[in-house]
Amino acid sequence: MNIGIFVNSKTGNTLFVAKKLKDRLAAMGHKVALEKVVAGNDGEMDPGKIVLSNPPSIKGYDMLVFAAPVNGARLAFGMQAYLQSLPSLEGKLLAGFVTEAFPFPWMGGNQAIRGMEKLVQAKGGTLSAAGVVNWMFTGKRKALIAETIEKIAAISN
Repeated sequence: MNIGIFVNSKTGNTLFVAKKLKDRLAAMGHKVALEKVVAGNDGEMDPGKIVLSNPPSIKGYDMLVFAAPVNGARLAFGMQAYLQSLPSLEGKLLAGFVTEAFPFPWMGGNQAIRGMEKLVQAKGGTLSAAGVVNWMFTGKRKALIAETIEKIAAISN
């Protein structure tokens, strides 16, 4: 399977998890590309005003994974803008995850995933797997990374 991981990362935490996911999926025999979603005006808080720097294409991928941080209990604005810019996601195998600094998903991660799900649904798609990685506590973080990677890997079979 040809898999694209589309990652918007500010501190490197989301990118770290995305790279681990890429390694896991590649070890399963998939062809995996990591595509960066970069907002040229990253401080902008209106997704409609975000200017994406060279937004990656989703063409040619059998499975798409969207990854972004949580900002103010919402999906990162750069990822919101990217998802809004995409063509139809109907019939695509989709997954997503978010990373957040806070210790519990109810402190923003769950809301961000719901935001991602809404944007994907607006394009005719459905997330088949999703995860929230809380960054505050090392032990918990490692377990959540592993759990998220395995959830996403499971749907790629």
